[in-house]
Amino acid sequence: MEQEKTEITICLGSSCFSRGNKNTLRIIDEFLKENQLKDRVHFRGNHCFGRCEAGPVLKINDRLLERVDGKAAVQALREHFEME
Repeated sequence: MEQEKTEITICLGSSCFSRGNKNTLRIIDEFLKENQLKDRVHFRGNHCFGRCEAGPVLKINDRLLERVDGKAAVQALREHFEME
């Protein structure tokens, strides 16, 4: 039985993008590669979550993270995948 993939969606709307999600996207991609998680996730961009005032925004499954940077994204992924 195939394991359900984790949905990771990063906002690439102009507000979140200008506040650092371009760098966060790169950091997440590197984290997924380094930890051999690419086949366990569906990682994609979205144009807007409608939470511009709280950006940058990242969503992991149903968990919406606001004011996220690369460090916060990695921490959230470590928690999600139950890593030390």
